[in-house]
Parts: sequence; structure tokens; C-alpha cells
Amino acid sequence: MADATQNFTDMFKKLGEQFKVPQFDMAKIMEQQQKNLDALTRSWQSAAAGASAVAIKQREILEAAVKQMTEMAKEYTPTGNPQEILAKQSEFAKKAMEAAIANTKDLAELVQKSSTEALQIIQQRMKDSFEEIRGGLDKK
Repeated sequence: MADATQNFTDMFKKLGEQFKVPQFDMAKIMEQQQKNLDALTRSWQSAAAGASAVAIKQREILEAAVKQMTEMAKEYTPTGNPQEILAKQSEFAKKAMEAAIANTKDLAELVQKSSTEALQIIQQRMKDSFEEIRGGLDKK
């Protein structure tokens, strides 16, 4: 069996020599793959940090909304003339809508920032990888 494996390997070596296939620098390939894995890891960490920041922001928003609703409920007294009641209800709705819009904007910005950072890490690694490949080809 060892002879068959050796012959098989020799056959491919000879075939490569005949077609002048360049030899691969396995150490360099392993180094590039390690850099790729490192970039993926950093990208995932960035995405995870962004998801964590979004979760924290959502919790803060919920806590603030509950606090605001509690305060408004304490202040709300349905007595008085209908115009005053309607004005209070309108003010309550307006504040709730403004808070929802501001919170949605904040969350969207957090998600966008996180996604952008994660994508930039991968894009930079791709650029570096292409440069490494180009540099290897230029030497030969």
C-alpha cells in the first residue's frame, strides 16, 4: 500500500512539473486562512456587541416608557370639561409618539453602526487578501 500511495504522489508531482503548475506555499496559505478566521471572529464579535447594545437600548426604552406612563397616569384626571380631557389625551398621545419615533431612530442607528462595523472588517480582510494574492503573483 505504501508503494501505491508513493507512486500516486509521484504521479501528481510529475504531472505538475509537466504542466508547470506552480508549487503552493502551504505556510503562506495557512497564514492567510488564519487571518481570514481572525477577521470573521472580529466581525462576529462586532455584530454580537451591536446586538447586545440594541438589547440594552431596548431595555432602557422599555423602562423609560413604563416610568413615563406611570407618571402620566398619576397626573391624568378625567375630571373637568371635555376639552381639557381631550387636550390631556392629545398631549399624552403626542408624547408617546415622539418617544416612539426617537427610540426607533436610536435603535436603527445602533443596528446600522453595528452592521457597518462588522461588514467593514470583512471588506478590509478581502482587500488585504487580494493584495496578498497579487503580491504573490507579482513575485513569480
